[in-house]
Amino acid sequence: MSLQTELLHIFSGIPFTTRSSAELLRSLDGFQAREDDLLLVSYPKSGTHWLAEIMKHLYSSKVALTSPIEFGDVSQLEELNSVTSKRIIPTHLSYHMLPRDFTAKKCKAIYIIRNPKDTAVSLYHYYRDNPELPTIESWSTYLEMFLHGEVVCGSWFDHIWSWEQHRNEMGTLFLYYEAMKKDPFQAVRRISSFLGININDNEIHEICKKTSFSEMKICAETENSDASPPVCALTPNKRLVFRKGTVGDWKDYFTNKQNRLFEETYRAKMAASSLAKHLCYEN
Repeated sequence: MSLQTELLHIFSGIPFTTRSSAELLRSLDGFQAREDDLLLVSYPKSGTHWLAEIMKHLYSSKVALTSPIEFGDVSQLEELNSVTSKRIIPTHLSYHMLPRDFTAKKCKAIYIIRNPKDTAVSLYHYYRDNPELPTIESWSTYLEMFLHGEVVCGSWFDHIWSWEQHRNEMGTLFLYYEAMKKDPFQAVRRISSFLGININDNEIHEICKKTSFSEMKICAETENSDASPPVCALTPNKRLVFRKGTVGDWKDYFTNKQNRLFEETYRAKMAASSLAKHLCYEN
């Protein structure tokens, strides 16, 4: 599949939607971070909205959840600079594209990791349903693109590895989507501890209830036109965000041959990754 240039452009070798303007991406290095900034980091379709909802409930109204730093044109940086409260900033950027001032200020980041097979399937449906992404011919064509990093935001493998290599340069908490699904209570407790937020067990249970996939999907269907900023840099349409939210959906898409190829690529690219060794592919 050739890139539909009206929808995607290449910046630093990585495909971006036109919602991330080249001018904005070129300007990121000059962005001034604040010491209390919190980054919510992920590869697309890994649970960013879920994590953002948890943040909103943990902090209540004391913070500003912004649009992704790479979303929009260069005026996005001016808008971020105008925020007076603590900023929670989502991003799908690899570590190498992150404004250096976040590292200089020792800002905290939370990186949510989802197993790449389910991520690939979820992003495949996102391509099919999102008119702001190029049309793809088939699952097999798309999977080859995914393995070669030719999808929006580039290679899943490179994205994870870029953040893992620099995990000690910022205060970064790595969370696994599958572990969060299995035990959301412990996930919220870990997040609150990492952020230094005092919260009791009843409050944690309430947050888990309000941020369940079913609750968030209902809210997305009924409040799609609200004024809150998009958390995903690929589209502002909340209805495209929630599909199944399950673990193990990849088994309905991968043939045995495709699974072997994926595993070979995974082993070759992630052999040195300690994070990759703890990913779960099962229900």
